[in-house]
Order: sequence, then C-alpha cells, then structure tokens
Amino acid sequence: MKRSKSRSVIERNQSLLTQIKDIKTDHPLWGYRRIWSYLKYRQGVAVNKKRVYRLMKEQNLIVTKDIRLKARRGPIRPKPHAEYPNHFWGIDMTKIRMSTWGWLYLTIVLDWYTKEIVGYSLGLQSKTEDWLSALGDAVNTRFPNGIKDTVKERLFLISDNGCQPTSQRFMMNCSLLGIKQIFTTWSNPKGNSDTERVMRTIKEDLVWPYDWDNPFDFEIALHKWIEAYNTDYPHQTLNNMAPKQYYDNFNNKIKELVLT
Repeated sequence: MKRSKSRSVIERNQSLLTQIKDIKTDHPLWGYRRIWSYLKYRQGVAVNKKRVYRLMKEQNLIVTKDIRLKARRGPIRPKPHAEYPNHFWGIDMTKIRMSTWGWLYLTIVLDWYTKEIVGYSLGLQSKTEDWLSALGDAVNTRFPNGIKDTVKERLFLISDNGCQPTSQRFMMNCSLLGIKQIFTTWSNPKGNSDTERVMRTIKEDLVWPYDWDNPFDFEIALHKWIEAYNTDYPHQTLNNMAPKQYYDNFNNKIKELVLT
C-alpha cells in the first residue's frame, strides 16, 4: 500500500513545484535534467534530481520522447573534438516563419568548446553577406584586438557544403582571417551536430512556443534569448555551467598557470 505524504512534505513539494512550473512556462520543452540543473546551479536550490523527476511526472510535466524523430544512423566519421575555446567553431543557418512577413533567416556561429553563441545575423535573405556578418560578429566578440594579433592556435570553422560557405568571397575572407574551413561530408548528421543542436534549442525555446508575426519584435527577443543562453543556461557537458561562465573559468585557469 502506498503511504500518504505528510503535510510538511506536501508544503515543501508545493514550493518546489511552483519553481518548476515557472521554469517550464518559459521553457516548455526542457526536460527534468535541465530543470534540475537550472534549479541547483543557477538558482541555488538544493534539490535531488530524482525528486524533480518525481514531481514533474506526477504533474505530467515530463517531455515525452517521439521515437518517430529518432535518426537512423549507420557507420559515420567521428566529429572533431574541441580541446580549448576558439579551436572549432560551427556555422549554420535556419529559417523562421513570420506569419505576415514571410521567412527570416538566422545564421549563428557557435564555439564548440564552450557552447557559446559567439556571433549571429538575422535578415530577410541568406546570402554570403549574411554569413559573413555572423562570422564578423563572432570574430569581433572573441578577438576585439584583432584575430591575427590574438590567435595562437589554428581556428577551424565547420559548416555544410551550402552555396554560402563555399562561395569564393566567403572562403577568401576566411583565408584572410587565418581561419581554416572544414566541410561536413555528405549524409553525415553528426558533422555539424553541436551547432544544429543549438538551432533546435532556439526553436524549442523561442520560435515554436510563439506565433511570431513581427520581425522587429522577434529580433529583440532573439537578442535577449542569446544573452540569456550564453550567461544563464546550464550545460551538463560544461559541468552545469553556462557557456560564458565556462569560458571565463577556462581563462582564469590559464592566467593562474601563467602566474605560477
């Protein structure tokens, strides 16, 4: 027979459940692991992961898996592994539907080591100029003193074989910046998977839950979202740190090694 919960337990659970629901309101497609990580490492709530799972399951807040979306993969080449910031960047584009305006095109540049969105561009077209704008934003963010005066190791940029990253102008600019391009192979879904996964997170958090019809409102919301993602989103692969926090932590460790 299942034992009934005491009143004190119910009250404690209610307080925690309110916090969980507040997070789910802003991030409806977050699973219990990320909810737990955000509660513990961003909000400072001392809570067990199993407890978060149990409460979310009781309230039907668990994100169910859709096996129809599971990819069928055969033998593929392993993706590159970033060993420090500015080792491997990924660049990719996605379309966003505005109900009364048509399509917007979002291009982002992601640092694979820190998972930080270091640059992006948003526009009504997706041309080489738009991709260069995103890359330029990333270079200016990470190398304000100039990329050639800052970079000690080779920086690699990973992309698909689309017409923008393979255009003569884009490739020439990468060469002038000292960036080595890597193109994913055909039928290799893992080739640029880190960047594509962040694209999915943007859609889950910002695009799909809302019916956007004004590109200017979306641009403002996107800027705020990227800022929150870089500074406030915990990642399990980053020891539950936010991307910017992980980047700063890495740089602080390097400075300590230099001083010692």
